[in-house]
Amino acid sequence: MTALGLPDTIQACLFDLDGVVTKTAVVHAAAWKETFDSFLRGYDGERPFDAVADYDEYVDGRPRADGVRAFLDSRGIHLPEGTADDPPDAATVHGLGNRKNELLLAKIRTDGVEAYDGTLRYLEAVRAQGLRTAIVSSSANCRDVLRSIGAEHFFDVRIDGVVAAERQLPGKPHPDTFLAAAHDLGVEPSRAAVFEDALAGMDAGRAGRFGYVVGVDRVGQTDALYAHGADTVVKDLAELGGKE
Repeated sequence: MTALGLPDTIQACLFDLDGVVTKTAVVHAAAWKETFDSFLRGYDGERPFDAVADYDEYVDGRPRADGVRAFLDSRGIHLPEGTADDPPDAATVHGLGNRKNELLLAKIRTDGVEAYDGTLRYLEAVRAQGLRTAIVSSSANCRDVLRSIGAEHFFDVRIDGVVAAERQLPGKPHPDTFLAAAHDLGVEPSRAAVFEDALAGMDAGRAGRFGYVVGVDRVGQTDALYAHGADTVVKDLAELGGKE
C-alpha cells in the first residue's frame, strides 16, 4: 500500500460528493424526510420515512427519480412518472423529486455547505502524488456545491446528475457514472479507486470491478459497507494517510 493507503496500482481516485467531500448527506436525508412524510400523510397507516434506515436503503447515492421509485415501491405505492419539469406539488415521481430538490436548496441557502477537512487534506495529498481525480455524484447541483466550498479545482473530471442526463447514464447502483469518470480520465477501472459513503455507491464500485473501493462510514454502517463491496472502511479519509 502507498502512503495514501491505496494499492500501488491505483492511478486515479473517483470521489462521491455528499457524505464524502461535503457534509450534505444529513441535509439530503432531512429534505427527503420532509418530502415523503408530507406525501405519506395521504395514506392511512403508513409509517413515516426513516431518515437513517430508509435513506440508506432506498435513496442515498441514487438519482432523485430512482430514489423516489425505490422508496415508494418499498411501501407498495406506485405513481405516474410525470416529466422532469413537473411542479413540486405534483403527485408524480418527478414531482416528488422536484419537491425534495426545492427543499434541499432552501436548506443549503439557509445553512450553507461544509466540507470535510480530512477529505480536502486527502485530496491535496492525492493531487500532490500525481493521481488524477474525478467527482462522481448523482446531484444536479454538484458544480454549485463544489464552487461554494472552493473545491472545484481538485477535480479533473466531473460526472454529475447533469452530465449523466446528457449522456443517458444510469445512476448508482449501476457503475456507469464511475466508469464514465475513469474513461474521461484515461484510466482503466482496475486502476481507479472509488470513495463512497452510500451502499448504492459500494454496489457500483463492485459492479464496475474497480481496483479499490473505500467506504466512508459517517453514520455507523461499517458492516453494511463491507457487505456491499468495500475493500476498506474509514470514518474519515484522513485515516488513509497522505500526510506530508
